[in-house]
Amino acid sequence: VQLQASGGGLVQAGGSLTLSCAASGRTFNDYALGWHRQAPGNEREFVAAIDLSGSVPYYAESVKGRFTISRDNAKNTMYLRMNNLKPEDTAVYYCAADPYVVAVIQNIGVKYWGPGTQVTVSS
Repeated sequence: VQLQASGGGLVQAGGSLTLSCAASGRTFNDYALGWHRQAPGNEREFVAAIDLSGSVPYYAESVKGRFTISRDNAKNTMYLRMNNLKPEDTAVYYCAADPYVVAVIQNIGVKYWGPGTQVTVSS
């Protein structure tokens, strides 16, 4: 699976962005998907994940209520809608795919990563 994230950019605090992650190469709906992020000097951290069917989302506490993850299996694309952005959301965001959602959530041997997309939130 090849993953390509897009949609990052510069936004003011309180603003919104939607990230997309397009996949190609293998059967998209055989994989749980998710987002992790990494800020300078910090370790990569889990943001959100979604199961194979798109029915069950998972969120880090820090983004719960502000971010929404979704997937469109017909379009082989995953989305992350980010509302009420805060400066602490500034990071490079990476999309991930693995047959098991727990692997995506806990970043354990994730099978596929896409290149990151930069999100910068100004105060």
